[in-house]
Amino acid sequence: MESLEHWKNAFSEARVTLEKILESPPFMKRCEEFTDLLQETFQSGGNVFSAGNGGSHCDAMHFAEEWTGRYRKNRRAMGALALGDPSHTTCVANDFGFESIFERQLEGLGRKGDLLVVMSTSGNSENIVRAVGKAKELEIKSVGLLGRDGGKLSGLVDLPIIVPAQTADRIQEVHIKILHTVIETVERRLFPENY
Repeated sequence: MESLEHWKNAFSEARVTLEKILESPPFMKRCEEFTDLLQETFQSGGNVFSAGNGGSHCDAMHFAEEWTGRYRKNRRAMGALALGDPSHTTCVANDFGFESIFERQLEGLGRKGDLLVVMSTSGNSENIVRAVGKAKELEIKSVGLLGRDGGKLSGLVDLPIIVPAQTADRIQEVHIKILHTVIETVERRLFPENY
């Protein structure tokens, strides 16, 4: 029974976080702005880059493959890449330091008109902070899926979306919901025949 109670508490916490979001018009408006930025990027021929550490890196890869593969139905592949493949990461971490892994790859691949989507539950990951700095240099807009108080990144990204939660698990659960929903919303606009 103790285990069952834990399950109920975990799902209740997740529900409370989602309810806070649903009751926050500013949060929902930022999600809609994310939709607009992503749609504009693809329509103008730009590419989307994503980045994160640990579980957020897994979410960054998941987000990119939904565009280069498919979400619900077949459509043409869209330009998306999660920064930080293993050979690049180990090379740059060895030669320049771990804090440079994302900015170096973005410097080589990114162009004005692209979009950078970063995920950080703390908002303070130095390699993400540097990637956002590089994006600004390259005139690449940035969206930050963040948590807690947003950290350093809340004032650096063009569009901060801060999940009102304190623990990484609750924050990442909402990040993946945001990513799935922005994919579906943009797909509905660009590929209405799929819906």
